[in-house]
Amino acid sequence: MTDSAGRQESRRAAHARKRISRRPSRLGLPAGSTAAPDRVRDQEAGFPALLRRVWQRAAKAPDLRAGLEVLLTLDGHVPADIQLRALNSAEQAALTALCGLTWRDTDAHAPAAAAETPAAAEPGVPSTGSDQRPVFRGEIGLTTSGRIAVRTPGARPLDVRDLVGGVRRVPWSRTVLARYRSELHAARERRAARVADCRAWLAEQGQEGRDALVAQAREAALRTAPFVLYQEDTQYTNFRGRNTLTGKTLWPGHPDCALSALHGLPLDLWSDQDTQLVVCLTLLIRSAGFGRIEEANGTQLSIDHVAHTLERVRRTYNAVPVPGAEPVPAPASHRVADLDHLAAALGERRRQVGRSAQLYREIHGALMHKVERVAAAPGPAARSRQTAVAEHLRTRLPLSGDTLADLGRDLAAAPGWLARPHGAFPTGLECLVHEAVSATVTAFGADFAMSRGMRSLPALIRALRGESWAEICDWDITHFFCCVVPHPEAAAHFGHSTAALADAAWAMSSRMQYNSWHFVAGNLPPVPEVAARDHFVPPVIPDLAFFSDQHHHGHVNNNVRFSIRSPQGVDVDGRRFEGFMDLRLLRCAGEPFGEQDLLAAHQVSAFIARATSLAAQLAAAGTGLEVTAFDSGWHWESITGRAPAGADSLTGQVRRAS
Repeated sequence: MTDSAGRQESRRAAHARKRISRRPSRLGLPAGSTAAPDRVRDQEAGFPALLRRVWQRAAKAPDLRAGLEVLLTLDGHVPADIQLRALNSAEQAALTALCGLTWRDTDAHAPAAAAETPAAAEPGVPSTGSDQRPVFRGEIGLTTSGRIAVRTPGARPLDVRDLVGGVRRVPWSRTVLARYRSELHAARERRAARVADCRAWLAEQGQEGRDALVAQAREAALRTAPFVLYQEDTQYTNFRGRNTLTGKTLWPGHPDCALSALHGLPLDLWSDQDTQLVVCLTLLIRSAGFGRIEEANGTQLSIDHVAHTLERVRRTYNAVPVPGAEPVPAPASHRVADLDHLAAALGERRRQVGRSAQLYREIHGALMHKVERVAAAPGPAARSRQTAVAEHLRTRLPLSGDTLADLGRDLAAAPGWLARPHGAFPTGLECLVHEAVSATVTAFGADFAMSRGMRSLPALIRALRGESWAEICDWDITHFFCCVVPHPEAAAHFGHSTAALADAAWAMSSRMQYNSWHFVAGNLPPVPEVAARDHFVPPVIPDLAFFSDQHHHGHVNNNVRFSIRSPQGVDVDGRRFEGFMDLRLLRCAGEPFGEQDLLAAHQVSAFIARATSLAAQLAAAGTGLEVTAFDSGWHWESITGRAPAGADSLTGQVRRAS
């Protein structure tokens, strides 16, 4: 780009222009120039509004069981077992006694073992009328965090300040009360035995070993997405509100971090809750790395709950044929030593499974809960999506072949055009990214598609060769790009305004630049400058998200309801950068994406990643290659067809994501 005098724009000036705002383009106006907010948040959007609707529906249910079905699934937004596994021991015993519900069931929607009414007798046991008279009136409510709250015998009434609405009063018969006492007694005995076993196992690790486990758990909390875990009524979280774990709010070593407080502390002074927390986090991490923790998000983190998760994973992995490998055996018991062996075996099996099948994660946005899945083989639906994208690319790029794999091989044979102007773009790489994203929007019926990456591969290569880790960590988000392409009909979700659509697209692009910034350091050596830099562990498997428009403010404001994320690694001058780029698809409404959509999208992102690796090879050989498109002005013009108002006067300060 040139300035008003026709001179080539300097790199500093180009970055200053791109830093106009990390926020959206504000409907084409310079940031801060509107007299009033140009967008007011919809009060019926987001998690609080969802919870209000859920409670209203549950309160109108004809009986307790029907009401609980609404509460457990948040009216169809999450699987019921997540909420069941969030209950403390007393609450779980209560729902088992009242309705026969338990997280230990393989099917949370199985017929109840007991009816809801106080007149119900235990199955197969005759009862008298006196046994069924109410002897206690409990309560059930929905908390503002989305959990079910249950008032049990001996507990105080539920605090309405913590609830979304009121309470549903539940009469308890003597039969229900007796069943509750039996369930609770068994749960307390199990818990006491598990805690004792955890203490014995931790004692065997010694002080140095325990400190290492605490440090590992603290690093996991720092380098993964926010999570909320429970030990009975004790909450451990680094997500909003009052944090108790290292994360965005509490720096490593902060005295308020429950894990930091355990470093060097004699084991006999650890609480029962902290004891189980450290052991459970250790088991989860050993089975799949830090990411497995998110599969406990929003639930109780006890030994029995972790054993339940590991058993589900064991069965899933064993269902995948691995040549020459025996199935992972079930643990001999739920003792920590046995579960530790199982977790290590699952970690190894996961690597084997990943070589022969596609792992991915299912994300339930309302409770931020994630579940690892193994995808079935690609079917006609996936192949149809891929064929449509390949056909689009074949007609717009100098490539030949019937499939994406064919196109990738053809590109690898002659990649030089990636560094030369092509179509409307200064480089073929930019054109390839844009065409792949554009094809994906149409082929998948998405409202938006996008792909991110780094603007200057030559600059990255120079820094890598000089081992300039601090320099790379100091790059701000303008060193990265994200090409966002909306479907023309997506404007319907933004008041039929192309300006609002462009605004949303740039908001997404800006956030994806931040994501690239946030992941890149996770691929560098753990020198002090890298360790001190805020970053997450780069993602390596794709995910499929449902109802993501609940918590994240950007997702709520821009209607990000259903999505696919397909991250890919890229090779740059002999170093593998995991999560260097990704392809994302989203729908603002309608039907969610499915597993076959994810499989097809993963092949499209692999094609873009291959092109990026080839571009990196050109850059390593001395070819200049810079991505200059996909800034705020590009998104505005490509979507609205006109230049932003006041574009010539836009100025900005240096903004760093750190």
